[in-house]
Amino acid sequence: MNRRPGLSARLRLTLSYAGFILLAGALLLAVVWVFLLHYVPDNPQGLLGIAPNRHLLVRIFGPAAAAALVLLLVLGLLGGWFLAGRMLAPLTRIADAARMAANGSLSHRFRMEGPHDEFRELADVFDAMLEQLESHVTEQQRFAANASHELRTPLAISRSLLDVARKDPTRDHGQLIERLHTVNTRAIDLTEALLLLSRGDRGDFTREPVDLSLIAEEAAEKLLPLAEQRGITLDVTGGTTQTLGSAALILRMVTNVVQNAIVHNLPAGGTVTVHTDPQHGASVLRVENTGPLLPSELVPTLTEPFQRGTARARTDGHAGVGLGLAIVHSVVRAHEGTLDLAPRPAGGLLVTIRLPGTPQAHHPGPPLATPRQRWRGGRPRPARRPRAAGRR
Repeated sequence: MNRRPGLSARLRLTLSYAGFILLAGALLLAVVWVFLLHYVPDNPQGLLGIAPNRHLLVRIFGPAAAAALVLLLVLGLLGGWFLAGRMLAPLTRIADAARMAANGSLSHRFRMEGPHDEFRELADVFDAMLEQLESHVTEQQRFAANASHELRTPLAISRSLLDVARKDPTRDHGQLIERLHTVNTRAIDLTEALLLLSRGDRGDFTREPVDLSLIAEEAAEKLLPLAEQRGITLDVTGGTTQTLGSAALILRMVTNVVQNAIVHNLPAGGTVTVHTDPQHGASVLRVENTGPLLPSELVPTLTEPFQRGTARARTDGHAGVGLGLAIVHSVVRAHEGTLDLAPRPAGGLLVTIRLPGTPQAHHPGPPLATPRQRWRGGRPRPARRPRAAGRR
């Protein structure tokens, strides 16, 4: 925006200080003037008489008052300029830090010392903003680098396969097409995951009432073939719990958590328990699975993009794209919820998601005492519970 140049804050404060001092001095001199006019008698004999001469005192007082006002104005300007500079010094330092941040230096911190006043509060807020901004930029740079690497891998494989096919026309085209299909499918899955992750970060979706228990059942039914293939017992327990949000994003969130629990489980005979429960005005989803022991220092990194963790990479066709729990974290954050990951002492992971509940869900019915569904690999699928009207 083009704005007209104006006086600086320091000059305006200086003029304000000087004007106030000049006004106060003028009022004081006016009081003295009124006193002289009112209480000093008019004695024509002058200063040698019984009383002083009023007119003579007034003539003497006038120039002295003018000189005093000039002196007050000069002192007000000088003192005001000095005091304004001292008062605005923290703002100058903050402005310098802001200019450094605008030039790309986000590591600078103000760290103002002294009493906790308005300037100290502004400096602390500015430091917190810079810290969050630096962390966000670093995260985005790392994410962009990882995404570029992950996208480059399938493209490089496709080019290599095509180069081999061009150099060897007698090569089996059916096998080539199958491998290209697998590589392109992975690239498409990665691209869709990146788009979903960006959509969750933006939070631009329509919020509607969502039954978290129905979402959990839908995700479990969708992943039942995978659980059956691995011999995993999949339990869905708990009661109805309502939240507000995007049904599609919440379904993807729950699906990712349950799929992660199935894939990173025991080779056979493992369990996955999905439990929904309203607690203190919040809708809670807990997904607990057996599996290998997880180091405590590894767990916080599982929600970072493309972080699969030690010994968590899969070679059985379910390696994923490394964005499963990152998407979960993004969706939870977009719905103003919390995500907690905790390693189980016996191995495996416990994922707890808390989403804001709906006002009408503060007094739900009693939760079911036993699992609604118990699905073990190899067993027939149970009948699905009837859904609410209007839900797909």
